[in-house]
Amino acid sequence: HPPPPTTPSPPASTRRYTPPSLVTMAAKRGQITVEDVLANPKWPDEWPFSESDFKRMDETDDEIFYDTPRLVYHIDEGAVAALTEYYAKTIKPKSDILDICSSWVSHYPKDFTERMGRRAGLGMNGAELKENKQLTEFTVQNLNINSKMPYEDNSFDVVTCVVSVDYLIKPLEVFKEVQRVLRRGGVFILSQSNRCFATKAIQIWLNTNDLEHVFIIGSYFHYAGGFKPPKAVDISPGKPKEGDSNPLSSMFGMSMGDPLFIIQAEKA
Repeated sequence: HPPPPTTPSPPASTRRYTPPSLVTMAAKRGQITVEDVLANPKWPDEWPFSESDFKRMDETDDEIFYDTPRLVYHIDEGAVAALTEYYAKTIKPKSDILDICSSWVSHYPKDFTERMGRRAGLGMNGAELKENKQLTEFTVQNLNINSKMPYEDNSFDVVTCVVSVDYLIKPLEVFKEVQRVLRRGGVFILSQSNRCFATKAIQIWLNTNDLEHVFIIGSYFHYAGGFKPPKAVDISPGKPKEGDSNPLSSMFGMSMGDPLFIIQAEKA
């Protein structure tokens, strides 16, 4: 008899990878916090990463992978709401903002279209960027090929990057460019979860856990130069609290939604 039909696995380009993280579970139990990671870091004297750390399973042209518009959220609604709330509390009115690795949404509060100044987007897919109603302008550019951003020095008060730093194969060059286009005192705000397209994420990302990701991003700020010491904060929605009645979160210290961490630094 022929074998029963099976449901085919989705193509690798559409699957999302969520690495397990026992260290992060420990963090949720209070043994170590996201904020602790960058509180007193011990940076090596020299850039500690090798070329192989930035290799990917799929080294084909990024333009092929990102050619099809993906008008979906890459983190769950709770994490999106937490990020939007964070932006509302931390970004000052009238700020000029650049969103790198941008897409069809930037997760800014709706009133940013009235309260903020220039809102530029730089991303890989023109069709997605055209759908982003929070932008006043956009540029299609692959930062993995050309890290030089098409903006003058000291052009922005804030640069944002949402769950995308793990796809950058030249992060040091990109962070230096962000530092260049920021005004003095401006801030680079990165948000990061544990979701990614595994085939396009850099190797070191897939081999490390959530807290190590925070350290890696913090190191990018340090080695790029021109930034004040980076800080990290856990804004994960539904974080377990003391006395939490949810048996899963009480037993395992787990948030019931996507984790979300902010790593940011000011231009010195």
